[in-house]
Amino acid sequence: MDARSRSAIAAWCLYDWAMSAFNTVISTFVFSVYFMRAVAADEVAGTAQWSRAMAAAGITIAVLSPVLGAIADRAGRRKPWLGVLTLMCIACTVALWWVRPDPSYALMALVLVAVATIAFELANVFYNAMLPAIAPPAMIGRVSGWGWGVGYFGGLACLVVSLFGLVQAEAPLFGLIPADDQANVRATALLVAVWYGLFALPLFLRVPDTPASGLGLGASVREGLATLRRTVAEVRRYGQILRFLIASAFYRDGINTITAFGGLYAAGTFGMSFQEIVIFAIALNVVAGAGAIGFAWIDDWIGSKRTILISVAGLMVTGVPLLLVTETASFWVLALGLGFFFGPAQAAGRSLMARLSPPTMQAEMFGLYNLSGRVVGIFGPLALGLATEAFASQRAGMASILVFFALGFILMLTVREPTVKP
Repeated sequence: MDARSRSAIAAWCLYDWAMSAFNTVISTFVFSVYFMRAVAADEVAGTAQWSRAMAAAGITIAVLSPVLGAIADRAGRRKPWLGVLTLMCIACTVALWWVRPDPSYALMALVLVAVATIAFELANVFYNAMLPAIAPPAMIGRVSGWGWGVGYFGGLACLVVSLFGLVQAEAPLFGLIPADDQANVRATALLVAVWYGLFALPLFLRVPDTPASGLGLGASVREGLATLRRTVAEVRRYGQILRFLIASAFYRDGINTITAFGGLYAAGTFGMSFQEIVIFAIALNVVAGAGAIGFAWIDDWIGSKRTILISVAGLMVTGVPLLLVTETASFWVLALGLGFFFGPAQAAGRSLMARLSPPTMQAEMFGLYNLSGRVVGIFGPLALGLATEAFASQRAGMASILVFFALGFILMLTVREPTVKP
């Protein structure tokens, strides 16, 4: 591999470092909490409003992902789409600075976060579709794992700067005054925007794009939609991909449900404080990133399918005792063991999708990958909520996630992975 190829791979991985800041700081740990506690009328109303906005964004993402992917495949180039969506996400994130702690700003916040989330997720479709073009066939697993691992560490690094440099600092960076409408918390949006833009830039400068097809936008739209219709109508032709999409959607939903509700479980069942949960989240990101990077070589060595099966089995093996322990120390050990398999399962899923996708349909297939995850993604939180209410137990709710891992594992056994040519 020459220096130019290594530079392109590093720049591609760095984009994962860049974009993970939005997911970690805005969607999960900082701005979402700020909205519920300071912007919304109360936490109950804030939680309901936030969930509805994310649901609307999710539906939009599910519809647009395969459509835009199919259109981009006909146009040929990926970077223009990725660039526009990246700028859209960054612009909406910057605008969150003006969301003050007052219910009159709630609608503004929800619209901005929803649009930013849509742009963020759609950008992921085109970013993932670039993987087969920059990685040699025998290295797709490694490059996917490196990118996923770097993403974990990027989100973690931005979270640490946000928490200890702005949110919880006695003297926040840039001389911000917390009492001034929580300027130190709102400034995390500006930090994320700068972080995203700065570290995304190398991809646009160093990663080569696929050649343009020569079709105009109108022709690309028409041919892309026609191709997508044919794909849906002739879905049986893509049996391996279809089985993989369904299998991966189940285990990905299990992982996403754990990450969304893990903090609530730690607080409710083990009485962990907010500070303890933050430290726990940091530790979980570290081991997940290490797992993704460590398994990157294993993916190319034994194949993406086997890597996924090992990872999902690891999630089940650590998940069962995790639901039974009552001591906080045991919870920490098992939860970090569980987190170690998050990254490999997700990274190997991306590399297997890249290997299964026909060369002229990569963006469309990653769009369908996004769609399948969104469609099945409603069932994990729903099952968790129903089980929690039925048994009046958080443990019972979290136990429902094991069913999704088991379904994903069984269905993955039916997928035939293509032979990798060096």
